[in-house]
Amino acid sequence: MTLAHEHPSDGTDRARLAPALVAAAKQLSAAGVASPRVDAELLAAHVLGVGRGRLVLVDTVRADELRRFEELVARRAQRVPLQHLLGTAAFRHLELAVGDGVFVPRPETELLAGWGIEHTAPGATVVDLCSGTGAIALSVADEAQPRLVVAVERSPVALRFLQRNAGPFPSVRTEHADVTDPDVLLDLRGAVDVVLCNPPYVPDGTAVPPEVADHDPAEAVFGGADGLTVIRPVIRLAAQLLRPGGVVGIEHDDVHGSAVPDLLRADGHFTAVTAHDDLAGRPRFATATRLGP
Repeated sequence: MTLAHEHPSDGTDRARLAPALVAAAKQLSAAGVASPRVDAELLAAHVLGVGRGRLVLVDTVRADELRRFEELVARRAQRVPLQHLLGTAAFRHLELAVGDGVFVPRPETELLAGWGIEHTAPGATVVDLCSGTGAIALSVADEAQPRLVVAVERSPVALRFLQRNAGPFPSVRTEHADVTDPDVLLDLRGAVDVVLCNPPYVPDGTAVPPEVADHDPAEAVFGGADGLTVIRPVIRLAAQLLRPGGVVGIEHDDVHGSAVPDLLRADGHFTAVTAHDDLAGRPRFATATRLGP
């Protein structure tokens, strides 16, 4: 993607932004990027330090800005995640730091976070398992009024992103732990109001986009041969953490629309098991309520 530079009277090379955006969108489209125009505009806004909506007010850009934009577009065409190039990922009302070694939160997970927020009463205790960037935990802390949100993450790299993102939220406690460890969060057994989890759940061997295959950590994506390797112990842990009447929500693969609700029922500690679809009508997460003793 190259454009001829203009030479205004002040001697500073400049180029028109509109043709640059058109060229970038074509390049990204040819590379198989799903939203080429949007990605091109977001990258341009990032380089220029303006909101995407204000690009219409920008006529020309400096030569160095154009070069930086072209470099980012070239990397996006190589299927480097847009969020890695921007350094942040938008999630509900938050901008979360992301990068190599942490799973980039997806828009569909906002549905589970929203469900959790709706079920978090003021003063509640909430646990977010497999927290990653902290997208779910921090959204609950931001939008509800919990007393405590405990965000659990196993990966040391992801934990650093989680701790960075959690900095502005005094109600959030981060834990470096494995959710499959039977001794995790012993201090909270029977005292939690809401458990939420977006675990690794893609069945091993499933084809995934290059952004996922090459940049998301495999341990945060793949969940064993059937995709349920982490979900099974998460259900057991949720049963131990929740008080009677507490609720759990677990995101899952779209092939698990029956499997995860069935696992919740089979556990024997839950009632009101409910399957939830995403906005595209695909199975996305399951919820349940903890029975009494």
